Amino acid sequence: MIGAYGFIEITGVVAAMDALDIMCKAADIKLSTWERKLGGRLVTMVIEGEVAAVKVAIEAGRTQAIKRPANYGVISNPHPEIIRMVELSASRFRGKEEPSSDSKMLGQDPPDFVPKDK
Repeated sequence: MIGAYGFIEITGVVAAMDALDIMCKAADIKLSTWERKLGGRLVTMVIEGEVAAVKVAIEAGRTQAIKRPANYGVISNPHPEIIRMVELSASRFRGKEEPSSDSKMLGQDPPDFVPKDK
């Protein structure tokens, strides 16, 4: 059973990785999934864990990351539909082999990203 989900939305993949590192070191949480929007300019990370741990992690990420988050939040005891949405997002990465050195998993755009022609 999921105790809580924490969401943090921040500009840039580097800032997102920094925030994730801070959150993981601050509390016993794990990354559930992440989404990139606008070509990676906006990254949303979803963490999960016990309610208190998620609150501590989100607060640490919010206050100590190299960039100020665009938004953040904690959902305690998430509704089954929220769990389904997070699992749907995470399913893109589950069941796949370990990425090779030439993999673009971290850098590839999500399916809903359509670049504009210049």
